[in-house]
Amino acid sequence: MKLHLHDTLTREKRTFVPLDPNNVRMYVCGPTVYDFAHIGNARPVIVFDVLFRLLRHLYGADHVTYVRNITDVDDKINDRAARDFPGLPLNEAIRKVTEKTEKQFHEDVDALGCLRPTVEPRATEHIVEMRAIIEKLVAGGFAYVAEDHVLFSPQAMNAANSVLPRYGALANRSLDEMIAGARVDVAPYKRDATDFVLWKPSKPGEPSWPSPAGIKVEGRPGWHIECSAMAWKHLGEQFDIHGGGIDLVFPHHENELAQSCCAFHEGRMANIWMHNGFLQVEGEKMSKSLGNFVTIRELLGGWQGYGWPGEALRLNMLRTHYRQPIDWTLEGLDEAHKTLWTWYEGLASVEPLSELPADIVASLCDDLNTPQMIAAMHGLHRSGKKRELRAALRLLGFSGDRNKIGRVAVATGTSDGVSTARASSGAIEAADVEKLIADRQAARARKDFKESDRIRDELAAMGVVIKDSKEGTTWEVAR
Repeated sequence: MKLHLHDTLTREKRTFVPLDPNNVRMYVCGPTVYDFAHIGNARPVIVFDVLFRLLRHLYGADHVTYVRNITDVDDKINDRAARDFPGLPLNEAIRKVTEKTEKQFHEDVDALGCLRPTVEPRATEHIVEMRAIIEKLVAGGFAYVAEDHVLFSPQAMNAANSVLPRYGALANRSLDEMIAGARVDVAPYKRDATDFVLWKPSKPGEPSWPSPAGIKVEGRPGWHIECSAMAWKHLGEQFDIHGGGIDLVFPHHENELAQSCCAFHEGRMANIWMHNGFLQVEGEKMSKSLGNFVTIRELLGGWQGYGWPGEALRLNMLRTHYRQPIDWTLEGLDEAHKTLWTWYEGLASVEPLSELPADIVASLCDDLNTPQMIAAMHGLHRSGKKRELRAALRLLGFSGDRNKIGRVAVATGTSDGVSTARASSGAIEAADVEKLIADRQAARARKDFKESDRIRDELAAMGVVIKDSKEGTTWEVAR
């Protein structure tokens, strides 16, 4: 079955043909390790984990290399280190911040059911490669030295009469449009407004390394050169897929592409560029000022008073096609959890089918059409095809085991015990709620309304609201 992926550069869905079927290579921009990863950061992690799993299925696990970097040199890291460890030398404080934050990131994405990438390089371990690329760019006339900085010239790239792509092609903008729409650093040493930093001098106390291009003072790399260097080191001058969030198209990925193509005189860096869409929370752009900024850790441990299983976060993310904007809501999380609970009934002891259902693979091969995939999985469940459903779930990183999701917090519950919940004041087990509801119903049947009211008050104190109707009694956690 052929895999088709949407390429941001050509703006079309293309048949994926690996440069080497025995060594399929993918690079995805990873975290800058200075704070907990937010739910927007989780989207590319989950999306490209699904693609990684699909590529392993199509080409064999031993024939796919997935590189996701760790950015451990950055102004935000420096600022956090100085704030959190004011009594330590900056370099030592930086090490504490990056080690702690990287550990937190791994714990969070592991909980989301994501495989670790094949290689997870740190930027600070690839300074030699960064300097080498910078030297190539200076020698080729694509970069220049000014006041102890090295800057890349998009004008020089576009003036080159060669196989090089046009600077701005990935973002589909002209140089004038990029100047008008971008936050361009104004500096007297820049020849042109669009020139960007490859290397800069370090401030006192900041991390520093010997500089390239004959610069005498020590310095540090710019952001964009880091990914070019790590991709080159682990995947080569050209590779198959480069992924990340849509917010990285410009300037980060545009500049990555420019650096790598000019350094190695190639028309392509990645054969296909893939970008996931934006994420908003409860209908609004996520921001700390709006009070809706939420981290993966908060969702796992308690968001709006409730903690969620990582598998529910994962499914909720996949309900929207990766290239479309996604609205992250409490209601959506609850629905995702209930879907998993329904699918997982009696599934833990089922042996997965050795062959994956054709509809599942076909959906994923159609540019990771996960909404269509989920519809196919609903069909497998309705048809009672448990072995096929278990196989699909295993491919996609889901356990198929109710014990791994049923006791973790969800926002609502029903009287048939489908859901369990945890309020901020403590755990609420569905079985406990159901027993109290049964006791209350027995009290009402014998017209012991005082006992019935007492049980209702006890449930209310637990944070549970019950609703009586002709169909029976349902319950939910008070919001």
